[in-house]
Amino acid sequence: MSTSGQPPLLVTGDEPLLDDMLRLSAAAGVVLDVAHDVTAAQRGWSAAALVLVGADQAAALARSEPPRRPHVHVVARGPVPDGLFRSALALGAENVAELPLSESWLVEVLTDAGDGAAGRGVAIGVVGGSGGAGATVFASALALTLGADRATLLVDADPLGAGIDRVLGMESIDGIRWDALHHTTGRLSARSLREALPRRNGVSVLTWAADRPTRLQAFAMREVLSAGQRGHGALVLDLPRHPDPVIEEVLARLDHVVVVSGVTVPAVTATSRVTARLVGLSATSHLVVRGSGGVDAAEIGRLLGLPVAAAMPDQRGLDEAIDLGAGPVRSRRGALARAARQVAGRVVLADGLAA
Repeated sequence: MSTSGQPPLLVTGDEPLLDDMLRLSAAAGVVLDVAHDVTAAQRGWSAAALVLVGADQAAALARSEPPRRPHVHVVARGPVPDGLFRSALALGAENVAELPLSESWLVEVLTDAGDGAAGRGVAIGVVGGSGGAGATVFASALALTLGADRATLLVDADPLGAGIDRVLGMESIDGIRWDALHHTTGRLSARSLREALPRRNGVSVLTWAADRPTRLQAFAMREVLSAGQRGHGALVLDLPRHPDPVIEEVLARLDHVVVVSGVTVPAVTATSRVTARLVGLSATSHLVVRGSGGVDAAEIGRLLGLPVAAAMPDQRGLDEAIDLGAGPVRSRRGALARAARQVAGRVVLADGLAA
């Protein structure tokens, strides 16, 4: 069901609540479509980017059994009566917001909807099967490829890595890093995140400050995933190989996982241990085989039980280009760029992403 292109729908006949919501929508820069009763609400229910149901209309609307849809929230002025939660559950609402306590949260929700962020971008994780497999470089190339057609967020989820902004030559661009989000306690706005991050060539980057911690924080990662998918067409995460409870939760929420493997026996053996962690996850897995030596990529895929999305030889001059700040995709004809386009094509085809 598409909910893009239509204004948020407010369903209420409560004048004080309407006044409050008009004030909050003005703060968010959004114009509301107001339905004063159930009949009017049903006309705009399915097409609206977001639906806010006033406490005065929640029970009646629930009895009318409107079609289930995402992005429905119930709003009340003052303390929330117990019966309102039953109506919200019947409507399939995601939240029950109490005014004035939830005003800031509602402004962020309305801002995201007005910015076209009510949808959900595809989430792709990239993980190396062994040390030195080149997963960080491939994640960067994949983000740049996707970023040519849609807003893309590249997330450095490896505290022990070299820093993905360095791979892209973006370390001198101003913007927030992970440390600014580690004390986040509320809902993170998609627009706020997008505007605060370093960005170039359609790709926003979230990486680490120099004095980085050694662990991810679960709440910050959840908020980044949520806000990142609301505010971008694609989200690419550079994942660490080592087991971590936060990363296990991330893996369970991804749409696709790309495993990058070398061609040597030790590399394939190490990759088999990494792929064992992916068993049972809902994400679609893909294998990228990197390296030369006459080894058949299809045979490596068979051994690992993963479909081969791309095979690429080592690319001459890649390390030098990164060291000089030119980034990993200096030429569209290079092996890395070709492999990134192949994987991006599979993701776009699988998820029906529009350019």
